[in-house]
Amino acid sequence: MKILVVGGSGLLGQHVLDELRKRGHETTAIARTAREGVDRTLDVSKASHDELREALDGHDGVVFAGGMDDRAVGRGPVEPRLRAGNVAPVAALLRAAHEAGCTRAAVLGSYYTYFDRIHPEWGLAAKHPYVRSRLEQARVARETAGPGLPVAVIEVPFVFGVAEDRVPQWSVPIVKWVRSNTPLFAPAGGTAATSARGVGVATVDALEQASGADIPVAEENLQWANMLARLAAAAGRPRRVRPMPSWPVRGAFKLGGFLNGLTGKQPGLTVQHMDGLLLRELYLEPSRRATVDDAIRETAVAR
Repeated sequence: MKILVVGGSGLLGQHVLDELRKRGHETTAIARTAREGVDRTLDVSKASHDELREALDGHDGVVFAGGMDDRAVGRGPVEPRLRAGNVAPVAALLRAAHEAGCTRAAVLGSYYTYFDRIHPEWGLAAKHPYVRSRLEQARVARETAGPGLPVAVIEVPFVFGVAEDRVPQWSVPIVKWVRSNTPLFAPAGGTAATSARGVGVATVDALEQASGADIPVAEENLQWANMLARLAAAAGRPRRVRPMPSWPVRGAFKLGGFLNGLTGKQPGLTVQHMDGLLLRELYLEPSRRATVDDAIRETAVAR
């Protein structure tokens, strides 16, 4: 296969490219800015249809590994920014891929869509613009691609690992904390986790199978306390993680939501409803049998 990877300079995009090459496939890496390993510089969100169509010529498939993540915060309504970052470029890309004769595609999404699907009573899409954008992204991608171009949606949880100078953005303040002398506290709850390589493996598996499924990815399920303890040990600062009751966490989220309202900031994940995510056990059935130990170590020591 010959696969075009949009967002090929990012953490996950690089691991998708690495896995494709390991299996003998041809690749083209596209990114918004020029850097080593990028074959073509193109901002997919601003590219014309003709530019996208030309970039996809001769490719069997495409991966969208870009977009706006859940941590982005700005003033004013967040919905238009999420649509511009996550939905519109995927629609344009899949329309061009369909015309170019591509036979497979994958979109790197979020595991929040999995939990919205199996727990509609949680109201995640109603509460969080980011979750709505990921659901809309998947719907629009498949509608635009049509029945002849299956689109797999890789539902990505918390990721550990590095790629050159790229690290998971969520990990930056956490790693700074575990490297410090500050005591560690963690509430109840936890998350599914995977290595960045695990995302690459799942994505290439889906491409090789021409899958059109929703594919949640996980290698381990971690309680928050366990995650912090393992990061601290990997950073050379092992220490006890003290339990924290849920009420101050809920209070902090309520206060954060109030302050965002005062300042006009709107994040992708609504802060006052974050307790409905972070105080739950967002666990998945592991998609491959592996630990994230090596990826945790890479994350903890990355500069």
